[in-house]
Amino acid sequence: MIDWTSFTPVSALAGGVLIGLSAGLFAVLDGRIAGISGLLGGLFKGSGWRGEGPLFLLGLLAAPLLWALMRPLPEIHFEAGWATLLAAGLLVGVGSRFGSGCTSGHGVCGLSRLSGRSLVATLSFMATGFITVFILRHLLGA
Repeated sequence: MIDWTSFTPVSALAGGVLIGLSAGLFAVLDGRIAGISGLLGGLFKGSGWRGEGPLFLLGLLAAPLLWALMRPLPEIHFEAGWATLLAAGLLVGVGSRFGSGCTSGHGVCGLSRLSGRSLVATLSFMATGFITVFILRHLLGA
């Protein structure tokens, strides 16, 4: 069910345009895909400290701070415990490694390049998310 009081199509559209614009500019300026897991992994390997990659990641961290100057940030509320969040984060990390990319790399950049591999990856993680939510909410009642 849609929470109509929280439905914000204008800001969602603006966010989508900004994501597409930033991913496109990153590809043009740096010649790489703006996959966050790949950029972050490059920093840990030591090979990602050159080019626009670190600036792109810094922009991801700075964006909420800039937003907070204009409007209050939404309240962060988790319904899951720390163990569940930790397990979910580890599963996402492992899935990103096995899938050779994350939602930004495959879903935003790969699909815009009409990559068949990215289409399969995006369909796989979206289906997994749908199935997980269905099982947790409707079968287990969590």
